[in-house]
Amino acid sequence: MFKYIGKRILMMIPVVLGISFIIFTILALTPGDPAQMILGENASLEAIEELREEMGLNENFLFRYVKYIGGAVTFHFGDSYRTGLPVVEEILTRLPNTLALAFFGIGLSVVIGVPIGIISAVKQYSVFDTVSLGLALIMTSIPAFWLGLMLLLLFALKLGWFPAIGITDWTGFILPSVTLAIGSMATMIRMTRSTMLEVIREDYIRTARAKGAGEGRIIRRHELRNALLPIITIIGINFGLQMGGAMICETVFSIPGMGSLMITSVRQKDVPMVMASVLFVAVAISLINLLIDILYAFIDPRIKSQYVKASR
Repeated sequence: MFKYIGKRILMMIPVVLGISFIIFTILALTPGDPAQMILGENASLEAIEELREEMGLNENFLFRYVKYIGGAVTFHFGDSYRTGLPVVEEILTRLPNTLALAFFGIGLSVVIGVPIGIISAVKQYSVFDTVSLGLALIMTSIPAFWLGLMLLLLFALKLGWFPAIGITDWTGFILPSVTLAIGSMATMIRMTRSTMLEVIREDYIRTARAKGAGEGRIIRRHELRNALLPIITIIGINFGLQMGGAMICETVFSIPGMGSLMITSVRQKDVPMVMASVLFVAVAISLINLLIDILYAFIDPRIKSQYVKASR
């Protein structure tokens, strides 16, 4: 098992390097001169050229990339072109807000979506099943930014139940988390229902009923446990989507997170800040996917036995 985890961690390295190279190339090819953006439009050509030389922008592209990766390995991502402060300090103050929103959104979608999907599968073609599928279709069709604005107007500005902007306490996470959870909740409902329906038709479920097992025990021990693998896979995929959606919610609710930071940095072509932000998000998503793969072994004994045999 530990050997498998080590291999997966090593596999993360080329993925992160590939992402970093693509982003670095895009930033290098896009129009705009960081030196001129820093000095302003009225700066002289001599001053701009001097600053470019000081920042190393006149060096070879591949040399600059290798130099950046060498610094990133030692956790030195450079200083921001925009503020002049170390990139890591600003990211570490904003990343927790984005991760909190993503985890709250996933947690809310799982807590509500999975039970609704289970009930829909157990009571297939009932009124509850029809209504839940209809609601899931509606939730899938709602754009996150529009839903965030509507929740903001109703619960923050009109009713005054929650803060309109920023995060002063835990209540500031409620509206953004609901906005994030709606789309993934619809996916969780449909995925849970479909996987449960496949398991319900299996022979061992009929055998369990024939032996006199209670319906609750059958659902918990046999149906849900065997339907969990696809559900957990969707949770891992949705986490990456939640990270992207969190950046939209941060803009709508004026939350100081990675979204607003990356948008500002891209506009001003703050290469060190954009690169470090993308790498931090990529590593976070990779670690979540690694955790999902490890959970497979604890849910399905057959997968765990394969790891044991491979280690032997």
